[in-house]
Amino acid sequence: MEEQKDILELADIKVLVDSFYRKVRGDDLLGDIFNKVIQDRWDQHLEKMHRFWQTVLLKEHTYYGAPFSPHAQLPVKAIHFERWKALFNETVDELFMGDKAEEAKWRGAKMAEMFLMKINYYQNQNKSARPLL
Repeated sequence: MEEQKDILELADIKVLVDSFYRKVRGDDLLGDIFNKVIQDRWDQHLEKMHRFWQTVLLKEHTYYGAPFSPHAQLPVKAIHFERWKALFNETVDELFMGDKAEEAKWRGAKMAEMFLMKINYYQNQNKSARPLL
């Protein structure tokens, strides 16, 4: 077995993102939601996620956008975010180890927490409110 390394370059980000979303696409809980929204645009979505994580983890600013707005109207609850985090952490742990790997898991958990809070607000607590896009 090859020794794990940390997430150090764009090639590592691509391995992480592609492996993670392969799991998501086939997941019983998440697959239908993601596949319905993304449809045949998976290549574009993966490229955007490569740039997002490259910006977040490697501090190479290649992502420009608002990550929450595409998620604002998704039919998701806490159970979906828990599954997302579990698959993400599982993928990181299978492929990498080190400071950046731990940071990836921490940042993924924080994003999931923030997205869930915002989705709950916009979808459940204040149906007339619209997210600022």
